[in-house]
Amino acid sequence: MSESKKVIMLGNEAIARGAYEAGVKVSAAYPGTPSTEISEYLVQYKDDLYCEWSPNEKVATEVAIGASVVGVRAMSCMKHVGFNVAADPAYTVSYMGVNGGLVIVVADDPGLYSSQNEQDTRMVARAAQLPVLEPSDSAEAKEFMKLAFDLSERFDRPFVFRTTTRLAHSQGLVELNERVCPEDKPYEKDIRKTVMMPGNAKLRHVEIEKRNLELAEAANTLPINQVEMKDTKIGVITSGIPYQYVKEALPEASVLKLGMVNPLPRKLIEDFASKVETLYIVEELDPVIEEQVKSWGIQAVGKEIFTVQGEYSANMIREAILKEDLKLASPAQAPGRPPILCPGCPHRSVYYVLNKLKLHAAGDIGCYTLGAVAPLSVVDTTICMGASISSLHGMEKAKGKEYIKNWVAVIGDSTFLHTGVNSLMNMMYNKATGTVLILDNSTTGMTGHQDHAATGKTLQGDPTYAIDIPALCRAIGVKNVIEVNAFDIETLEKVVKEEVAKDEVSVIITKTPCVLLSKEKKPLYIAHEDKCKKCGMCMKPGCPAMTRNADGTIHIDDTMCTGCGLCESLCKFGAIELVKEGNR
Repeated sequence: MSESKKVIMLGNEAIARGAYEAGVKVSAAYPGTPSTEISEYLVQYKDDLYCEWSPNEKVATEVAIGASVVGVRAMSCMKHVGFNVAADPAYTVSYMGVNGGLVIVVADDPGLYSSQNEQDTRMVARAAQLPVLEPSDSAEAKEFMKLAFDLSERFDRPFVFRTTTRLAHSQGLVELNERVCPEDKPYEKDIRKTVMMPGNAKLRHVEIEKRNLELAEAANTLPINQVEMKDTKIGVITSGIPYQYVKEALPEASVLKLGMVNPLPRKLIEDFASKVETLYIVEELDPVIEEQVKSWGIQAVGKEIFTVQGEYSANMIREAILKEDLKLASPAQAPGRPPILCPGCPHRSVYYVLNKLKLHAAGDIGCYTLGAVAPLSVVDTTICMGASISSLHGMEKAKGKEYIKNWVAVIGDSTFLHTGVNSLMNMMYNKATGTVLILDNSTTGMTGHQDHAATGKTLQGDPTYAIDIPALCRAIGVKNVIEVNAFDIETLEKVVKEEVAKDEVSVIITKTPCVLLSKEKKPLYIAHEDKCKKCGMCMKPGCPAMTRNADGTIHIDDTMCTGCGLCESLCKFGAIELVKEGNR
């Protein structure tokens, strides 16, 4: 790749490029939309650095911390809820400081496009006393990454690099530069700095408070905090993607664009506020900037007119500040398209069986969460990664063994290795009895088919040892570990009935790869209208490849059918026939 040209890049690609140019040598991550592509782009530079998928965000952050301790630039990447998993090491490394530069990239999701909550990373970072940079476009994403590592080493502070869905997945023009690798910093043993026992941590807390004050003072002159003075009737303080909306909605307004959102440049803000008649603070999600500014006695308008929910837009800002009634034309009303499992998804047959048996499922984070919606309607709870098994355990301890025989926990293979394994250990340790279904589709499906510790392949493409999930469950102490083909519904139904009836912990592993992983030709099924009895049995799993004709008979869309054979196994009248063999 030429190092002297400008190219169009997604925000995530630009973040990866910035890390590369900054001389990062170690990157660890767990996939989570909208952050996933950062590592997928960064691994393209694997000849110059090391990238990995870690089992979870806590491990990823600890890997990066270890690399920093011995003197190289390192980073970890995750989505906002993953930052919760990484909170333990993140709060403590804030006290430790760094040796090599350390950056934690966190992608927030205003609008809840792919997440179970809408938390604001800036709030978590403030609590952890971690400084935060936030770019507003792809070009800044690349340059801010480089700056984050420089500032990290200059102030002995790990940095949080906050991005959002809109920035991560929008494109912008980025200028490419050469990779510059600073010399590895020598490792010098200093347990007062790197061993966070209480006596040392107390002293480090005092030290980081000093560093934070230095950083707050420096923020007043950092060029990433920019004042754009125009008409002084309206002044706006903003950061990140909302800056783009402000510029579109209020092109003549004066703007203070913050690139560092923690700590805030107080002197710069006070000076800007003194020069404008009315000050507005435009920030998505929580009033992080607003509350601090108002606490300094500065009058400003913020969440009185802006929402704390979802993404902003230029039109919303015009309506809120300029009181414009835009009377926009109503968009065309498209038919509702609720999310649904893909044709041929192995989770569908599992949920069909659970639905038939009238079992409730404690769910988890992944494609299989879609088992909550009609017509499958099996999943009753979804909380966070690994919570299916833990919540099932809590239900049993609350209601007893007989009650839990109407429930199972469902969890994917990647999620099981992320945090589910700890919950299964807890079940065994505390004498539980529930049944856990590990829906093993051999990938991290929801985020785009990333490898994990049980697939036998690393992020860098190297073959590696694949964790044996059944053996792992047995090693924990589970006696009843059964592997079943997800599409063998007769066997699956028999096994589920047997296992939920037991007064022991059982693990049922439905080992069937995601249909989208195979590039081979699929089998093809057709429905014979003359044989169809219109009973609707084949429609119960809700496969999108199947529809009803006007007369109530069944039609299979051969452009969508993946040949899983579930419909054929449900038809008792021979109306569905395999007409073309595939290669699986």
